[in-house]
This record gives sequence, C-alpha cells and structure tokens, in this order.
Amino acid sequence: MSRQMAIAGADIFDGESVHHGSALLLDGELVAGICSAEDVPSDHPVQLLDGGLLAPGYIDLQVNGGGGTLFNEQPTLEGIETICAAHRTFGTTAVLVTLITDTPQVTQRAIEAGADATRRAVPGFLGLHLEGPHLSTAKNGAHDPALIRPMSQQDLEVILDAKRRVPNLMVTVAVESVTNSQISALASAGVIVSLGHTAATFEQAQAAINAGARCATHLYNAMSPLTHREPGLVGAALHNASLFAGLIADGIHVDPAAMSIALAAKNGPGKIFLVSDAMSTIGTDATQFTLNGRTVHRRGGRLEFDNGTLAGADLTLNQAVRFIQGAVDLDEYEAHRMASLYPAQCLGIADQVGCLKPGGKADLIHRISGFGIAGTWIAGSYTSRV
Repeated sequence: MSRQMAIAGADIFDGESVHHGSALLLDGELVAGICSAEDVPSDHPVQLLDGGLLAPGYIDLQVNGGGGTLFNEQPTLEGIETICAAHRTFGTTAVLVTLITDTPQVTQRAIEAGADATRRAVPGFLGLHLEGPHLSTAKNGAHDPALIRPMSQQDLEVILDAKRRVPNLMVTVAVESVTNSQISALASAGVIVSLGHTAATFEQAQAAINAGARCATHLYNAMSPLTHREPGLVGAALHNASLFAGLIADGIHVDPAAMSIALAAKNGPGKIFLVSDAMSTIGTDATQFTLNGRTVHRRGGRLEFDNGTLAGADLTLNQAVRFIQGAVDLDEYEAHRMASLYPAQCLGIADQVGCLKPGGKADLIHRISGFGIAGTWIAGSYTSRV
C-alpha cells in the first residue's frame, strides 16, 4: 500500500524553480509532484509546516566521518550508520562515505561494510568514495605517504568488484600511480574516476580526462596549480567543460577570491559542487582524534596535524552552502544546487536525487531562518530537529 501525503506551508525549491503557495506530494519513497496548496487531493494527509523552504537534501560526495566516528578507524556497518546519521542532522540526506589511503585489508573491510550498508538500505548511504591509496607522494596532504602505492591489477579487480556491490563508487587517483588504461577500465565499469593528490601536468590531466576521468577532487587542494605556462590540474579542471570538481568552501582550504575565479571560469555541463571533506568531529565537541596513528587537532575551525598540515575539514554541507553564498555573493538557490543537483549530476543520478521532480526519491530538507535545518526526509521518512 502506498503512503501518499502532502507537505505544505513552506516555499518549495524543486532544484530549478521556487513555488509559492504550493504543496509537495509524496507517494511513499518518491516525489509525486507539486500542486497548489488548495488542490491537494483529499486522500493525502497534509503535514503543515510553519514557513521556511522545502528543498532537495544535500548530497556530499566526500565524507570521512561524523558523530565521533572516522571511517578509516571504523570501516564497519555501524561506522557507516553513525556517519550518515550525524550528517543527516545538518541536512545531508545522501553521503558517499569516504575512506582515505589505508592498507589493502582496511580497504577491503570498508568495501564489505559498504556492501552490507547497501543490502540493509542504511538511510543516507549513497555509496563509497575511495580516496587513495593510488595517489602521488608529492601531493599526499593528510594521506600517509608510506601507504601510497601504484595501482596493481589486483587493486583494479578489487575496485571493479566493489562497483558491483555498492550503488555508487568514486575513486580518487593520481596520474603518477595509475595508467590511462586503468582509468578507462574503471570508467567503463561505471566507477566515477576523480583526479586528485597529484602533480599532474595539464597534458597528463587531459590524457586522463580523455581516458574517462570525470571529476577533480577538492579543487585547488593537493593538486598542481594553474600557472601561465603550465595550467596543471587546476587549469584542466576549469578548462574542460565535461569535468566536475568538488570544492571545500570553509574559507580555510580555498580563499573566497579563488572560489569566485573558479566559478566564473568554469563552463558546463560539468559543474563545481560542494563537499565537506568532514572528519569525525561533526556533531561532537571533540578537540582531537586519530588518523592512521597520527593525532589531528581541532583548532579554530581547522583540523590539523602537529605540523599544521590540514587533515580534512570541520565542516558540514549546510555550513558550506551558507559560506559560499556570502563569500562570493552567490544566489542562494545556485549555492543550494552546488550541494544537491550538481553532485547528483556528477554521479549521473540526477533523475533520482538532487531535485524534487516526479519519480525522484523523496530526499529533502526543511530550511528555516536562513540556513537552519528544521527537519529532513530520506526516502519519504521524516526526522525533526526541532
């Protein structure tokens, strides 16, 4: 039996347009449509809201942890459940739980956990992001250089097997540690190949894009910069219309001026989308945690090792949307698309999530007082924050 209902009393942003005086119709786990508030079918119970905005839930393609759990330290079903629940509180309704560079054993445990989360339909679990270990030690950032290594045939088979077991899979790789034929094999299997943690030249990056790379990981950070004679990966990401790029908008990882330049330079259909790169601190008051045996300190909005190297971000997507709107004077709805529609487009699933259109999944948020989150729906299931 379907669970038909309507939600009214708030403006509705469907991902493209804003509707006033309207109601969002749900049919179980799916969006059924939008109608005038006066035209809600009589057999649809109405959930009446007190103002605010209904909008697509945020989609975060790079989440290392949350709720006191770091996926590298707890690559289990329970770890995934904790991370997804922590980010739901802040309006993120779909997450690629991310494992950074680790041992083959930990990677395999993470894949098994992702397969388990898929079977159990964990709310908010969208899939996995394997950020490493096939990176460059020249741009390792927070990744342990001792664990970075080239991709072997066995590594390739492990990733291809993972793609068959989770709904969405992204891998971040560097041209120094993978071949273009490996990139082609991954892309042909439906893996989203993202370039990052690399000192790639523009030419090398372009070859990887031609081979099937679809994205760049945390634009500007841990990648070859744009200069006037060597555009590097930053230049390749902004120059190639097809390439998507994640961006950490906390004012720490990237200066607002650089954000504005990137947004002005980037042409579609590939877009710049927001990621949190969040660690275990989200939803907690923890002042430090451990990553690959190294202590990370939480100081003034920064997460850093003893030597000052950044180690992920103390950020939610809701904070990132608010920050980038103010920092670069961006339209609030375009800022929202950067955290919902554009990451969905990157994965090729914008017909399912990232917008509130008939037949799409009923993943949405109720935003109040600017950027406060009053409640979320995942697959039509509601959780209140107030």
